[in-house]
Amino acid sequence: MLKLSKLVTAVACVAASAAASAGQVEVLHYWTSGGEAKSVAELKKILEAKGHVWKDFAVAGGGGDNAATVLKSRVVSGNPPAAAQIKGPAIHEWAAEGVLANLDSVGKAEKWDSLLPKVVADVMKYKGAYVAVPVNVHRVNWLWGSAAVLKKAGVAGMPKSWDEFFAAADKVKKAGLIPVAHSGQNIWDFTTFESVVLGVGGAKFYEDALVKLDPKALTGDSMRKSLETFRRIKSYIDPAAPGRDWNLSTAMVIQDKAAFQFMGDWAKGEFVAAGKTPGKDFLCAPAPGSANAYTFNVDSFAMFKLKDASAQKAQNDLAAAIMGVEFQQVFNLNKGSIPVRLNMAMDKFDDCAKLSSKDFVATAKTGGLVPSVAHGMAIKPAAEGAIKDAVSQFWNDDKISVADGMKNIAKAAATK
Repeated sequence: MLKLSKLVTAVACVAASAAASAGQVEVLHYWTSGGEAKSVAELKKILEAKGHVWKDFAVAGGGGDNAATVLKSRVVSGNPPAAAQIKGPAIHEWAAEGVLANLDSVGKAEKWDSLLPKVVADVMKYKGAYVAVPVNVHRVNWLWGSAAVLKKAGVAGMPKSWDEFFAAADKVKKAGLIPVAHSGQNIWDFTTFESVVLGVGGAKFYEDALVKLDPKALTGDSMRKSLETFRRIKSYIDPAAPGRDWNLSTAMVIQDKAAFQFMGDWAKGEFVAAGKTPGKDFLCAPAPGSANAYTFNVDSFAMFKLKDASAQKAQNDLAAAIMGVEFQQVFNLNKGSIPVRLNMAMDKFDDCAKLSSKDFVATAKTGGLVPSVAHGMAIKPAAEGAIKDAVSQFWNDDKISVADGMKNIAKAAATK
């Protein structure tokens, strides 16, 4: 996070400048792939219909890490965007610095408290006031499969356990195809890793180890088994995986070049954008062993303080549009996620989304609903970044033993 002195200067600069022209909203986001870009276009259309001007500021790559770096630079220079894609604990860190706009007037007018699950609303608030607006709910612990590849390899359906997964991967490998399409960037290494932890140890262990950062959990038997399973997956990826963007890995499954991908349900947006049909061309299932748990990732936009009254009005209209029924349905149909707004009709959604919605509600009641660490929903950015680096180092260097991997992750978890 930024140094306080710099932020004080930044806030002063923001107050002294007209950061946007009349009715203009500059939106910083990292939705640049096919399904994501299509979703952004819908939001732009809705806002422009209200008479405002949308200024797109898309920053590709890094699962949002690149966009976060650009955002910090913009705020320090006194030139923040009107809205920025921020989520999880990072929302509260920005709010604590005094640079976010208060959205309570919109939230009360639109009755957000009654439309959002409390666990989600609390993330969007700072000291009881809304400072961000949620867009959707993603399930992260999905496993995607190519129906054609699985059929060719003689695999009957999606694996439910790790034993079934590795047996299937062996069949795919024997058939001369790639078992796992992986994207070798630390956020995607950790996306796979947290699904492994969830599937091996269960939701309570996941929360103890990756959310509470309990040293005993991080160095215990379940973590050892998780790292062993995680390393075993690596033997089923292709040599071109390092550095590859997630959507290119999804394309490998879409094109029937690879059997599986561990990825959140934004991947489904890519399948749908490519004209593929769920249940026929591609398959979805909770990652092995994690059917009774749900790692959630809620995308959201925070609004930055601006002096210009027309820009503030445009910000408020943007916030209202994001939570509106029209956008919630169209956006999530394109994005592969499910509406964050409660009591939305799901009849237009596919079976993967219906399963996601059903499990979201069920796990919220059983304690199986846990925040995704990989996607910035659970712990402070400093510790998150350190743990991601430790996990990726373990993934990329086979000389690091499981015991040392555990020690490195535990040490990273202590980062303040």
